[in-house]
Amino acid sequence: MILNSTYRFEIKSTDMAGRIGRLETKTSKIETPALLPVIHPVRQLIPCFEIRQMGYEAVMTNAYTTFRRQRDRADEGIHRIIGFDGTVMTDSGGYQVLEFGSVNVDPLEISAFEEKIGSDIAIILDRPTGLEVTRSYASRTVSQTLDSARKTLEARTRDDVIWTLPVQGGKYLDLVAKSARASAKLDFGCFALGSPVEVMESYDFPLLVRMILASKRHLPIDRPFHLFGAGHPLIIPLAVALGCDMFDSASYVLYAKNDRYISSGGTIRLEKLEYLPCGCKTCASLKAKELKALPHEERVVALARHNLAALMLAIEETKQAIWEERLWEYVRGKCSNHPSAFEAFRIAVTSNMLEIEMGTPGFKDRGIFLFDDLDLSRPEVARHQERLSNLDLSRKEFLVICPETRTKPFLSSEILREVLKLVDVEKTLVCYSSRVFGLVPAEVSDVFPVSQITHHLESLSRSDPILNAKSWRRINVLFRRNDPAVEPLKKDLQNYSTGKNSKTAITVSKNYKSFKRQLEITYR
Repeated sequence: MILNSTYRFEIKSTDMAGRIGRLETKTSKIETPALLPVIHPVRQLIPCFEIRQMGYEAVMTNAYTTFRRQRDRADEGIHRIIGFDGTVMTDSGGYQVLEFGSVNVDPLEISAFEEKIGSDIAIILDRPTGLEVTRSYASRTVSQTLDSARKTLEARTRDDVIWTLPVQGGKYLDLVAKSARASAKLDFGCFALGSPVEVMESYDFPLLVRMILASKRHLPIDRPFHLFGAGHPLIIPLAVALGCDMFDSASYVLYAKNDRYISSGGTIRLEKLEYLPCGCKTCASLKAKELKALPHEERVVALARHNLAALMLAIEETKQAIWEERLWEYVRGKCSNHPSAFEAFRIAVTSNMLEIEMGTPGFKDRGIFLFDDLDLSRPEVARHQERLSNLDLSRKEFLVICPETRTKPFLSSEILREVLKLVDVEKTLVCYSSRVFGLVPAEVSDVFPVSQITHHLESLSRSDPILNAKSWRRINVLFRRNDPAVEPLKKDLQNYSTGKNSKTAITVSKNYKSFKRQLEITYR
């Protein structure tokens, strides 16, 4: 939690790097993750009071457009100008710089205007990098944005505005990291990823993930992080899982003007719609044919209303997934709708991002699902492997390996009770052979997530940390027929018994009777 004279940002729940938080501004409280619909300060299609009624607690509007078109109303304040009583975030003209190359205002002039109109969250006048630019140009945008940031901080006169600093660098990830490191040293209440819109428009979600990672690794985790232009249901859940707290987008109206209907899996062109697969007010009151038959202006408004509802649903579903501690499964399912999104998910979860590990609870009320080897990158699984690697086995001489049992946890199984009667527990480590985790000591078989997984994985290709921890004096193994863990364990034992471990006595039994006899011989 961060606390100062202007605002408070408090984290309520986490899973992966995603978090449900509460951001307090001078006007209102926002629950994050939050999508801020972009509002045109002059020609707004959907009235702001209606957007507020739909559950949106904050919006974004353009201070530069307001400066040019509504400057004479500045004393009224931005909330009255656009008719919104919640939190208002203002863009300073950076998007116009990206589109047109420059704006007719300097950073201090526009920041003073943002203070005057009472912005709750204000963005400095940055120099967006863009996508298809040279490295030298990208480097200049980093320097120019940081210079503008320092000037804005020195000139600010109000302490109730949350100033936002965009991180620049574009596709040059080392420059993104450099920008983030320098940004982290400045006293900003919010940070953002600069220039992601073109990346998202080209569906280059893997690059977007790499840009987010390059930023987040160097920014303070106790500040909200904003992702510009993220108004697509394919990317919102993944971005949240990577620690993005706020988004803004005009996609709801831009898609509507292009006859595009936002669905849970992406967007659908209106001519392809035979049904309206949504329960919002628009879709409940119209049939697809009726929506298509509306006059153009009415159709755009109806589609925009639906699109706003669909985006709100994406945010609410993502928050619910965090609350239930099933964000991994939810994001994976959403990303499965597009190859580029799924590749982005793979990059994200194999990135060793500290925030993903830190944000994932150590214990969960529900089990976890494993679908394939990619799910073995889950923090829950990695933590267990690390736990096994750190066990103190210095006093153990004998290793006893039992098959996986239907009884969960193994600590409660009948076979373990029988084995413990036969072995010297001080010198013996008793394990069972898991298809996913390899050898699992009985002592930790009840520790999450060992007994709380659901999967149909045949085996995991591994170098078992327990088996290879030391040169065991003797290993007794019980194999059962049709046990999927048998073949990988056989390979592990073959690899183990070479070289320095060639003198280890390994006895393999195929039924409990012979297994028991071998244990009696071992401890006679």
